[in-house]
Amino acid sequence: MSTDIPDGFKPLKRGGGYLTSLGPWYYRIDEAKGENGQIVLAIRVEDRHTNIRHIAHGGFLVTMVDTALGIVVSSSREPPQPIVTVSLTTNFITAAEPGDWIEAHVDIDRMGGRLAYASCTLRTNDRTIMTGTGVFALMKPATPREQPDG
Repeated sequence: MSTDIPDGFKPLKRGGGYLTSLGPWYYRIDEAKGENGQIVLAIRVEDRHTNIRHIAHGGFLVTMVDTALGIVVSSSREPPQPIVTVSLTTNFITAAEPGDWIEAHVDIDRMGGRLAYASCTLRTNDRTIMTGTGVFALMKPATPREQPDG
């Protein structure tokens, strides 16, 4: 199984405990997407990402779609926009196997005042693994909680 990381990809240093437990994740900036480019999220499928059929688990792939959509939508504004997923629809096209390098390519379909709409395609080599669309609520920036004395 290949462990090579394609040129241009760097380790992704973001995400909570769940996302971190599935990694390591990588990203690159696709300069062809907009003025400042756009993030392409990627990961190498490992045995631990597979189901009983020894193909990438559907929940793992759905997590990748949701994560890629969220990162791209959030980072499309300066400063990054806090968001939460409202709706996520996915379509399984074909299987991914251990060793496959999967890239998530995102298109922002619409950024409104309260909601954002985006689409994602997971690809390995020349194969489309999955497609997905998401709706995201744009949230106010979090304010630090006041800590009680003592």
